[in-house]
Amino acid sequence: MEVEGKIIQKLAPLSGVSKAGNSWNKQEYVLETQEAYPKKIFFSFFGDRANQYPLNVGDTIKLSFDIDSHEFNGRWFTNINGWKAEKVDTMAQQSATPQAIPGTPMPPMPDFSSGDSTDDLPF
Repeated sequence: MEVEGKIIQKLAPLSGVSKAGNSWNKQEYVLETQEAYPKKIFFSFFGDRANQYPLNVGDTIKLSFDIDSHEFNGRWFTNINGWKAEKVDTMAQQSATPQAIPGTPMPPMPDFSSGDSTDDLPF
């Protein structure tokens, strides 16, 4: 799955040693989508990916992730595990999207009235 948004929080990195004696590390973030009704998404990178994608607050990214749910002591928990993050160039996106500039007159409408009267279109 993929989602695009802005990093609004970077939590402290976590690390430890598993019961099997293997070391692990985890980096957690909060992303906010750029929609009419923004959503906040808590996600993490685990293992080598925690260092592979160094993100900072304010970065706009496209996050590729998996959702995993598991049960523990009769309660269910859901994790959003990131596996790829691509930084998005917001300036390129804004320049590619045509937007009206306040105070700028609209271009004139084309004149369709001088068309051929044999036209069989109903409008």
